[in-house]
Amino acid sequence: MNKRAIYRELQDGRSVLSTVLDSIFDGVYIVDLDRRILFWNCAAEEITGHRKQDVMGRCCHDSMLNHIDEHGTMLCFSACPLARSIQTGESIRAKVYPMHKEGRRFPVYTHIGAIRDETGAIIAGIEVFRDITQEEDFRLLQEKFNVLIRRYVSAATMEEVMDHLQGAVEGQARVRDLTVLYLDVVGFTAFSERNSPATVATMVNELFGVCEVITHECHGDIDKFIGDAIMAVFIDGNDAVAAGRKVLGALGRLNEPRAARGLEGVRIRIGINSGSVIQGEIGTSSRKDVTVIGDVVNTAARIESVTDPMCVGISEATFARLRNPGHGWRARTVQVKNRSAPVTVHISEAT
Repeated sequence: MNKRAIYRELQDGRSVLSTVLDSIFDGVYIVDLDRRILFWNCAAEEITGHRKQDVMGRCCHDSMLNHIDEHGTMLCFSACPLARSIQTGESIRAKVYPMHKEGRRFPVYTHIGAIRDETGAIIAGIEVFRDITQEEDFRLLQEKFNVLIRRYVSAATMEEVMDHLQGAVEGQARVRDLTVLYLDVVGFTAFSERNSPATVATMVNELFGVCEVITHECHGDIDKFIGDAIMAVFIDGNDAVAAGRKVLGALGRLNEPRAARGLEGVRIRIGINSGSVIQGEIGTSSRKDVTVIGDVVNTAARIESVTDPMCVGISEATFARLRNPGHGWRARTVQVKNRSAPVTVHISEAT
């Protein structure tokens, strides 16, 4: 079909072509080589608020749609994808923001292409677009939800939930070689008795905030908060030890402003152990946590309990994993709860 015939079909509201395009759910408009509007379907009216009789023969940039991209760039006079498609013949997909007749911008996903005559010459451009306001609102809500939920669950739990949503088999536990860091506040019960609940909560939140940042910086994951204690897991024992030392150093700096405010200083102990743990879902059908369990976890907690305050105590298994242990470690053989044989603990203060 030649150019003149196509133009005539588009402008005849009773033609088969116009009828078909008007029945499409998405907005459709077609422009000539000068970007004057030749066709504007019913969905385009509904989506943009601009009536067909008001736009026919006008350019889309003529104080009407005035598209911008997601970076705020005005497209109509600089980087118009419709003009590019007419010039080059390429098909383009993009998210853009046209102007509604009411004066507000809204997001659309658009498909743009060139229309050719029987000789292959480009004679017009077509844009098919869909209002994605609801999809964008849902995407933003989902992203905000993900950020929020990560504040309350471990990364492993978040990954497990996403796997379930994507159809993975539930409840599959696996054995992994990990390093477990167990941190506890020294004298927490007495501290709680001497201070108000608000003061206790402030102290714990300040401490946990520091621990969370350092754990993530050292490539670990906080598995759970247990009252005044934290359990974190690391793939690399070197990262766990580095995190423990950094937390001790940071706690010293945290105690300075606490002292200036007339508040008690905070002291902690840290125990670290490495080995095979079981990682998976633990709980009931109504409430589950993705966590690690096993003797390695229990031993990390026992090592913490026998470590000196403001020190890091690590097991022989973790010490063997250190690429460069350095100096300053004191080996101590101790008896820990539920262990028949003594355990060697290497203890180091903050550096």
